[in-house]
Amino acid sequence: MILLYIVFIVYIAAVNLYAVMLLKAQRDENGENEKPVGDGKLILCAIMGGAIGIYATMFILKYRLKNLLFMILMPVLAVFNIYLFMLAFKSGYSFLIV
Repeated sequence: MILLYIVFIVYIAAVNLYAVMLLKAQRDENGENEKPVGDGKLILCAIMGGAIGIYATMFILKYRLKNLLFMILMPVLAVFNIYLFMLAFKSGYSFLIV
């Protein structure tokens, strides 16, 4: 059971780190050879558990703070992510086993 907790914590950390890197790459895209990072990737990453990382990084980098979609969607997804994380830890992941 401990291994499952460790794997889940590493997953949460990895998704949030990837979300931060995606937002930074979207802000810094200046090169001609780089593929642009779309908003769809950011939203998908937020749904997978990276909403907290995206929302915090938006304030740290002062980037896209005027975008109404992100300023409303990211806190809602962050609360939903926290709720699911707490549900998973309290139930012992019994709802994940099918």
